Amino acid sequence: MGQLFTARTWRKSNRSNGAGNCVEVTTIRETIGVRDSKNPDGPVLCFPLAEWSAFLDRVGENSRGRG
Repeated sequence: MGQLFTARTWRKSNRSNGAGNCVEVTTIRETIGVRDSKNPDGPVLCFPLAEWSAFLDRVGENSRGRG
């Protein structure tokens, strides 16, 4: 499925410090693609939108001290 993401627009976090230690994300249909910003031609991790949303919710809970 990673091949589907090759011509997509990828986004980095606005909190990225430019040191190259971040990931980029994109969306195609109901799937989120995640890749290493240092290796844009490398593998892409693919997550169903519902699972990605649950992950972000959990990360948000932990960052607020609720996890």
